[in-house]
Formats: sequence, C-alpha cells, structure tokens
Amino acid sequence: MKVVIAEKPSVARDIAAIVGATSRKDGYLEGNNYAVTWAFGHLVGLAMPEEYGIKGFQKENLPILPDDFKLIPRHIKEGKEYKPDPGTMKQLKVIRELFDKCERIIVATDAGREGELIFRYIYNYLACKKPFDRLWISSLTDQAIRGGLQSLRPGSEYDHLYYSAKARSQADWLVGINASQALSISAGSGVWSLGRVQTPTLAMVCSRYLENKDFVSQKYWQHKLNLSKEGNVLSPVSEDKYNDRMEADNIAGQISQNGIATVKSVEKKTVKQEPPLLYDLTALQKEANSKHAFSADKTLSIAQKLYEGKLITYPRTGSRYLSADVFETVPTLLSGFNEHSLYGETVKQLKDLNNRSVNDAKVTDHHAIILTGNKPGNLSGDENLIFDMIFCRMLEAFSTTCIKEQTTVRFEVQEKIFLTKGAIINQAGWRSVSGVMADENEKDDNNTLPPLNEGDQWNIDSTDTLEKQTKPRPLHTEASLLSVMETCGKELTDEAEREALKESGIGTPATRAAIIETLFSREYIVRDKKSLVPTNKGLVVYLAVKDKKITDVAMTGSWENALNKIATGEMNAADFHKGIEVYAGQITAELLAMHLEHKDEKVKYICPKCKNESVVLLQKVAKCKNEDCGYVIFRNKSGKDLSDKHLIDLLTKGKTSLIKGFKSKAEKTFDACLRLDDTLKPVFEFDNTGKKKSGKR
Repeated sequence: MKVVIAEKPSVARDIAAIVGATSRKDGYLEGNNYAVTWAFGHLVGLAMPEEYGIKGFQKENLPILPDDFKLIPRHIKEGKEYKPDPGTMKQLKVIRELFDKCERIIVATDAGREGELIFRYIYNYLACKKPFDRLWISSLTDQAIRGGLQSLRPGSEYDHLYYSAKARSQADWLVGINASQALSISAGSGVWSLGRVQTPTLAMVCSRYLENKDFVSQKYWQHKLNLSKEGNVLSPVSEDKYNDRMEADNIAGQISQNGIATVKSVEKKTVKQEPPLLYDLTALQKEANSKHAFSADKTLSIAQKLYEGKLITYPRTGSRYLSADVFETVPTLLSGFNEHSLYGETVKQLKDLNNRSVNDAKVTDHHAIILTGNKPGNLSGDENLIFDMIFCRMLEAFSTTCIKEQTTVRFEVQEKIFLTKGAIINQAGWRSVSGVMADENEKDDNNTLPPLNEGDQWNIDSTDTLEKQTKPRPLHTEASLLSVMETCGKELTDEAEREALKESGIGTPATRAAIIETLFSREYIVRDKKSLVPTNKGLVVYLAVKDKKITDVAMTGSWENALNKIATGEMNAADFHKGIEVYAGQITAELLAMHLEHKDEKVKYICPKCKNESVVLLQKVAKCKNEDCGYVIFRNKSGKDLSDKHLIDLLTKGKTSLIKGFKSKAEKTFDACLRLDDTLKPVFEFDNTGKKKSGKR
C-alpha cells in the first residue's frame, strides 16, 4: 500500500479521487491500494523552552541555544498552560498507523519550503524510516495531479529545501525566543515580542510614521498661465518655484502685463511601455491592497481558496515568470473564456502572445500565478475580484507593447519658462485590457495637446499664483510595506530593479502576510483606513530597539538570501545556524543591558464573565486579559467585522443596535442585532418582521 499525505483534507480529497481511494475512513481515504491522509497545517513544531527544563523568563538562562531541537505536536492553551491539541494527537495517530503499514509514502503537502517542512517534521517526529517520493505540482486540476503522480521525484531531491526550511524555523526560534524574553526581562512586566523578520518590519512602519509626523512642511509658490489661441486653451506651470509670496506676486504681475507667451521648444519622443509581468503573490497582494484595500492576509486567503478550487495555480510563488512549456499551454487555458463578460473580446483578439513573462531561469519552485483554464462557479464578490485581477494581468502580460508619443512644450515669458506635457497613444497594446491608459504618476502628462510649433505666440488671459507645500513621504500602506519588504528596505519603482533584489528581501511571499498580521496581533500596529500606524506599544518597542542589531533590515535580507542558497545547495545549513547562534547571543546581551520604559494606555472594559475591568479591544477580538478567565468575543460574525462600538455595546449593554450586512451560509445578506445570551455568547436577535426573533447562525 502507498500512503499519500496532503497538507489539508480538501487537497487530500482531490488526490484521493484521482488515485481511486474512495472509501472514507476516520482521518483518511482508502482504495485501489492507496491511503490518502492529511495534516492540518503544522501538526508538529519546535518545542518551547519548557521542554528543555527552562521555565519562566530568567536572565541567567539566556541565551537559550538547544544542542538538539525537540519536536512536539501542536499545543493549545488551556487556562495558563499549553497542552497537546487532542485533534492533532488523533490525526498523528492515524498518520503513524498508516506509515507503519505502507510500503512507500507520497508527499503531497504544498510544493514549497513550508510544505516540505510540514511533512518532514511529522516524518521525523514519528521516527519514520519508510522511503518517500515527492508530488510537485503547481495546480490542483485533475490533469496536473495525474501528471504529477506519473512523474514523482525521489524525496531526497528536496533535502536541501528541507534544510533551508528547518534553518529558517530554528533561526526564528532562536531570535524570537531569546529576544522576546530579554526584552520582557528589561521591561520588568508584561510579555513583549520580537522576531527575526517581525522587528525589522515594525521598524520600517515606525520610522516612516515618525518621519511623517516630524516633517515640517515648507510653503512655496508657482505660476500657472491661462493661455488661449484660436479656440484652444493651455495651462502651463512655471519651472521656477518661489519661497517668498511677495516675490511670486510681483513676478505674476509682470508676466500678466506682458500679454504674450512664446513657444520656445516642442520636444517629442516615442515611449514604449512594456506590459507588466505576471503576478507573484507579493505583486498580487500589493495591487489588491491599492485597488480594493484588501489586507495581504485576506488576499492570500482568497488566492488559496481559488487554488484549492482548481481555478488558479499555486499562489505562494515568488516568481513572475513562466517556463517555456507552460507558456505553450496559455492559448488553450484562455480559449475557454471567449464569452467572459469583462475580457471575452480581448481573449478573442489576443493572437501572437508577448513572451516578456517567459524565462525558464527565473522560474524557481513555482511559476507565476495564472488561471488553470477552469471556469469559476459561484464565487463571492471578493473572490471574483481576485480571480478577475489574475485574469486581467494574464491578458495584459501577453498583450503587445503600449506605444505613446510624449510631448513636452516649453513656453517663455520674460525669460521665465513654463511647462506643459501631453501624450498621444499610438498603440494602446496591453493598456486596452483594463482601459487605464496611464499610471497614477502619468495622469497629468497624458493630455492631448493642440498643434504647437516653435515660435508660436499664445495670449496670456490670466496668471494664477499657486500656493503649494512640501509633503512628507506618506505613511506605509500594506502595499508599500510589502514593496520595501520585498526589496530589503529600498523604495524602487522600476520593475526590473525590484525583481533583481527579491532574493535578498525580508520574509518570503508565503510569509509576509503572516508577519504583518503578527504585528497587528501583538498590538504593535493598527490600520487607519489604508495606512499602517504604530500603537504606543509598537513605538515603545521600536524606540527601545531601533539602534540594535535586531532591527537591521539589510542583515535580515542577507539571511533570506542565505536561506535561498541553502535550498539550492550553495550554502551549508550548519554554517548558517552557527551564525544565527552568535547573533542571538549578541542581541540578547544588547537587550538585557537596556531598560524599557512603558505604560499600558489601552482602554479596559468590565468583563461580563469575571467582572474585572480587564477586557481590551484588539484587531480580531475583544479579550479579557485575566488569564484565569480568558473570555473572548470575535470581531467577525457571519462575514461581518464588528466595529469597536459594536463590541463596546455588547460589553457594556449586552446588546448592539441593528447591524447591517451579515451573511448566511447560503451567502444571503441579512440585518440583525447582537446580544449576549445566558452563556455570554453573541447571538442574533431579529426585529418583529423577521421569521425568528433570535437565534444562532
């Protein structure tokens, strides 16, 4: 018998259908000499210090550097203690029994660094010695699964990928455990969290916030001419800027008296705008945040659903390219969308595909995100948005170049130069897919100009003095933060430059969303509309560690590069581990030598359960800080995120006002109040026009 182990039950079901394992058992499917089982993500992980006999946060125990890392099953918190998760233990027992009975294992966890780690930790924890092969696929279509099963690779070919994953896991443990304990000891109270990637990311948010907050705006003035000639009007703006209003007004008066502006020069140039590359995960997350205000975590979650629904290829990819053999399948993938409501006509017109996104050498574990060719069924609104974004990007990437003729006109008045710009699109190319003909920074330059020749004279109808002021760099959004994480803190707009630095970015496409979510869960940052703003707690941490090694973005980026080299066999994992141990010792010493000044400014509310003033509002929950109580209300209820006011009303009044926009399991929208029932759980309460007055959903 062969055992297939997948990362999730849903994936296991897809594979079981292909291999003929149709008999459902407890924890696996069986049939045709196959058993297909599954993990639930990370069933096994690195043990906490308590497993090494180290309890509490004691200065003399630091740094904690285990000689041999222990693996333990996933734990859950019960009261003040962590205990093995019963569901995890049950599934591990199933997997152990299947591994003991089988002849060979097929590894079907997600085809990437994290998926490899999930399997290897289970395999090593169970002390299994059975041989295993690797199923490496980029989509979950039946065709892809069948093809993958026919071309299984020996598991040993992915040893270096595992060494890289294990090195990352252990490095995060060494830095996170030691730095967090050291900072907590220095603080004297409370539990504080630092991390190998988490802390440099927090530093980028905080430094931008403080730079923005401390920025002193300076006023300056420019002139705008209102010109006319033969029914045409133009409004060129002065090249010069003035720091003195009186000087600006005097010059404006002189210009108006002149009455005529002369065309000094007309410069035309042809600009070719290549189509954008296909999406990798980070590019998809950035654009979804910019266009739809989706968090990185939300975009990843939706993309994962589309992947498991066999609609798109593997989403956790860091490549924006396709291999030549996959490129050959694109016309077939797109052919089924000829009648698509948004892009059907584009599909029909797309003939000779642009191959800019084709490069075998730049396809790593997985190629860029593309459609699988399967048509979507009943997708939610948000799922449709992400699906259509990926579809649109595919069509853009394979379309022709956009060609523009850009014109810059210089007018002269009394030796002062005034500029205006315009553009004519000679070939819309890829821009015709979405109909957006200019990027945000080009919109002012994309006007159509009338015929202009050097020496032409235009009438000055009036002169406006424009008051402007210097502006700070904006606060980070998730889109801009993902960009600087990807390029190791460097702010780049050029697509080629960004691609060149991806190997040394901090985090990976698969982990960046989780890193940002960790900052929210630690109460270090909050969202203010699209902007990311540090909390008082986040600023306290940043100001305490901003000059310490743990905030060094470049060093963190160099580690990511090292982990990539371990995955390709170019670097020894043991050497990397030694370097991390030295670093963990250094940051521990730095943090223990300081004193963290802090105070908790978060508003607390009376807990309905323990009656203490101990409930605080967090990003995803309202939670009682009394560990013996543990009362919690989750913000998300039937697809609706409760506001702070809703949570406060539940805590203080036991009931909210009418809330609109809940969604039933059938995706139908309904309105209701929430109230706390006798068990202190939020339940729905409907008005007299509803079929029910109250109930749970």
